[in-house]
Amino acid sequence: MSFSDLGRLRAVPLAEVMERVGAVRDARDKARWKTPRGPVSITGMRFYNWHEHAGGGGAIDLVMHLHEAEFKKAVAWLHDQFGHVHAAVQTNSPPAETIFRPPERDDRMLARVVRYLQDERAIPPEVLAPLLATGGVYADARGNAVFLHVNREGRAVGAELRGTTRIQWRGMAAGSRKAAGCFAAGPGARDEIVLCESAIDAISCHALRPAARAFSTAGTCSTRAWLPDILSSARTVWCGFDIDEPGEAAARAMIARHPTIRRLRSWGHDWNDDLKTRHSPPRP
Repeated sequence: MSFSDLGRLRAVPLAEVMERVGAVRDARDKARWKTPRGPVSITGMRFYNWHEHAGGGGAIDLVMHLHEAEFKKAVAWLHDQFGHVHAAVQTNSPPAETIFRPPERDDRMLARVVRYLQDERAIPPEVLAPLLATGGVYADARGNAVFLHVNREGRAVGAELRGTTRIQWRGMAAGSRKAAGCFAAGPGARDEIVLCESAIDAISCHALRPAARAFSTAGTCSTRAWLPDILSSARTVWCGFDIDEPGEAAARAMIARHPTIRRLRSWGHDWNDDLKTRHSPPRP
């Protein structure tokens, strides 16, 4: 890779990196993001982690920090996520809209993904099996767990990714359109629906509430284009976002927009925490 290529990757806006890894912007401080490594503030192309008292500059440094990765792995991840988009910008050509193409399935990596979901995330085999059978969950060539988001016609419009190696991370596949579709776990019946922040939380919520159908909004968001369809057809809709400041703020905003939605809180930070500790039932 040339120095100019590295320069383009280093110049990827840090907010775009944060969105791609699944970080959540603070509702009150737009410069601060919630990440698995603690709150990180961004000022231009500089960042600072307030919990670890560490910072740096540029997208490569940020990925190295967030993923605890060496330089080569951070560059490879950035190139995989942003290389084609920012190369188009650099050549002064108008960037074409990225078309979502589901990550290629690689069943050689499936055993690793299954071990991660069952052993580390405590997802019961009987809950995971239908999702694997329908292709809603699978493994890609990098050993990531892939959770497909589909629209009302059943067409894939995005995917959540979870790293399952020693460096565990999360993000969205390139070209994903969060507003256009969602990931769902649970029966087709719509008597009870729970909206969750991630696919793993949606699966965990369904495991704890077997009669419920749980949807992932892929982050804290008070509205999605597909939400009115759910509200018009479901008897009860719960907002089951995380128990933290961004989750509570997004839940309040969602309920203000859609007063028929009710708040449902897990006992722990999120539904997967509850699944791993088997706290039940959730609290209102």
